[in-house]
Amino acid sequence: MTNVTGVVLAGGRASRMGGQDKGLLQLNGKPLWQHVASSLLPQVDTLVISANRNIEEYQRSGFPVIPDTLANFPGPLAGMLSVMKSVDSAWFVFCPCDTPNVPSTVVSRLQAGIGDAPAAWVNDTHRDHPTIALINRRVLPLLEAYLLSGERRVMVFLRQTGGHAVLFEDSAHHFANVNTPDDLAHWQDK
Repeated sequence: MTNVTGVVLAGGRASRMGGQDKGLLQLNGKPLWQHVASSLLPQVDTLVISANRNIEEYQRSGFPVIPDTLANFPGPLAGMLSVMKSVDSAWFVFCPCDTPNVPSTVVSRLQAGIGDAPAAWVNDTHRDHPTIALINRRVLPLLEAYLLSGERRVMVFLRQTGGHAVLFEDSAHHFANVNTPDDLAHWQDK
């Protein structure tokens, strides 16, 4: 599988973080988004950041920064849509900025498990992680129609495309989210 673009999803409201830009919160001396980018970068051909706030801060990284084309932070699918419309790539691997321990094998394992499906996402044996997903650009018209219909649910959309989960056994700690200040404190110096 060639031409894979890695995407750090950093465009949310972060309401459980008091509205702070979650991607810019410091974890062990660097912003959360950089932990994700550092893991994805060796696994993909190019890397971009999906962000809606503090765009200049993200641009300092040198990576392209793509804001949502839909207003009012309508969720991760809006970020996925904007990136897929802006970047010429056959495949995209998406990962939220609040998953700082994403494994260095996530892309290859999703590729190995996708088969002929247009999308595959992580399941850590405890739960699905639909925003950590490998998606083919051929779903773009379906995604646009889905969002225009008012839908926002990532898992529902991925299933409608014919996508499926890829099992990552014994990996739950790799997919832990930093959603609250307590979560952030828990992962400091780990």
